[in-house]
Amino acid sequence: MRMGEGVEWGLHCCLTLAWLGDDRPVPTARLATWFDLPPAYLAKRLQALVRAGVLASTPGARGGFSLGRPPERITLMDVVTAIEGTDDAFRCTEIRQRGEGGGGALAREFQRPCGVATAMRRAELAWRRELAGQTVADLMAAAPPGAADRTRRTYARMTG
Repeated sequence: MRMGEGVEWGLHCCLTLAWLGDDRPVPTARLATWFDLPPAYLAKRLQALVRAGVLASTPGARGGFSLGRPPERITLMDVVTAIEGTDDAFRCTEIRQRGEGGGGALAREFQRPCGVATAMRRAELAWRRELAGQTVADLMAAAPPGAADRTRRTYARMTG
């Protein structure tokens, strides 16, 4: 499975917004400049996070984005599903039932999911549980010392 770059963008924006605090919303253009990202594409990803309740959006000239809930209540899975959707990464199309190998006498064999589908589903559930068990607050705690202060100082220079 390959996640799109929007997941990385969303997670880093959430982390940055968490470090900046919720005093005032951060405009898309500033976040785009911060990470050297295309503003229009970033805005689409951030809007997906707003629809999921991960971020809040404030319209207008002084508008922008802020966290929609506390960092300890935003899981990595929340961000992944907001950006990528809820579809399973692996989709079994039952190719074992097609072609020469799918012939009649073996029909009983096909009443249960195949081992490939079962193994992939178990792996995906483990992956989802892991992401659901980690929050933006966990990312903040695991960041290098001084990352939050550096973020706030750099942002102050950008806006000052």
